[in-house]
Amino acid sequence: MASNWTPDSWKSFEGRHLPQYADRTALAEVEQRLSTYPPLVFAGEARALKHDLGEVAKGSGFLLQGGDCAESFAEFHPDNIRDTFRVLLQMAVVLTFASKQPVVKVGRMAGQFAKPRSAPTEAIDGVEHASYFGDIINDIAFDGEGRKPDPERMARAYGQSAATLNLLRAFATGGYANLRQVHQWTLDHIGRSPWGERFAQTADRIGEALDFMEACGVDPQTVPQLQGTSFYTSHEALLLPYEQAMTRRDSLTGDWYDTSAHMLWIGDRTRFEGSAHVEYLRGVGNPIGMKCGPSLSADALLKMLDTLNPSREAGRMTLISRFGHDKVEAGLPALVRAVKREGHPVVWSCDPMHGNVVKAASGLKTRPFDRILGEVKGFFAVHRAEGTHAGGIHIEMTGQDVTECTGGAVAITDEGLSDRYRTHCDPRLNGAQSIELAFLLAEELNAEAAVRKADAA
Repeated sequence: MASNWTPDSWKSFEGRHLPQYADRTALAEVEQRLSTYPPLVFAGEARALKHDLGEVAKGSGFLLQGGDCAESFAEFHPDNIRDTFRVLLQMAVVLTFASKQPVVKVGRMAGQFAKPRSAPTEAIDGVEHASYFGDIINDIAFDGEGRKPDPERMARAYGQSAATLNLLRAFATGGYANLRQVHQWTLDHIGRSPWGERFAQTADRIGEALDFMEACGVDPQTVPQLQGTSFYTSHEALLLPYEQAMTRRDSLTGDWYDTSAHMLWIGDRTRFEGSAHVEYLRGVGNPIGMKCGPSLSADALLKMLDTLNPSREAGRMTLISRFGHDKVEAGLPALVRAVKREGHPVVWSCDPMHGNVVKAASGLKTRPFDRILGEVKGFFAVHRAEGTHAGGIHIEMTGQDVTECTGGAVAITDEGLSDRYRTHCDPRLNGAQSIELAFLLAEELNAEAAVRKADAA
């Protein structure tokens, strides 16, 4: 266990992007209530994810992490959960089949409610209210009362997370993820895209492989790996009162775990020396992600790794680069070299979303698909040049047929953004764009494998 650490030791450090609750008594009551609620995930599940990520860190696998920018109370519906889950399944199938590597599936789901914002307040037509920090903190409606941080929202977020997790576990292990169902995972709007046809071809080949296995006497119905899948959850550990309330001591090991999700990450805005968020995360046994952007120096990164993973445990740390399509090949190599030189076992993952936000002529925020692809290609190019493993992707996406990111084979235009622009925060890839990205990732992984094979020869 981390030395000189307690679940509330973060309170002695600088906490940025944390709400100020007017009623401290109400906050304490909600925190106490949450601390008695059942854990959402278990320590053993977090350790299983850490093991899987340890294999990715060794170069034997790929991390697929995706889901909503910010979950909301208003759009909580089983169909939305199902559709995002099955697009992630489709992406994983494409990656696994093409690259012949296991894919670790982690959703930005069942807890991704809090969001950091650039300013504490916003003004519309001369009226100023607190910024929207996610449904777990305040309301998206531009209203003075609704924008006040309300601790009761934490209890509501817990309940929605529990229901979401229950459904995800049922989908993952109850037959929905059976590879025999692969053709049935395609949503209508994905099937109408060029990449839907290519996915159908992949599904045909998987079906042929299963038929071959069965003809050889291997019944796919008796192979657990073909009947279901492991699916984990994650979110940014931003709202520390909530995370502290969900912290439990594992009865088997005596170690502390954050039971709100299997994996937690720290954002670019809360990753600094003396950070309350770093202090909290250094003490829990979960796998930890950390966003790495242009503001992060190699020396600062190494200090963070020494703080968050002093024992250099494989699978503990995932470094999520987020530079922008035009900065990744200039900024990422120094970080990769430093980590490689010091021998830290990390998973390198690419977030091609946050560095590529632009404002369309309509005033809506968007992310051009070609810029997203550009950052992914740059990420892989850096790792090929440095002899390291490009181990993952971290994306904001949804199974819904939204029009929030321009471009892709579905050719969403600036003028078409407003058709189905539904995000509560940042623009997300829709299902068709997500599948298109998966095929690009598969090509890049195959290119990486070819380089390794040539080097070994």
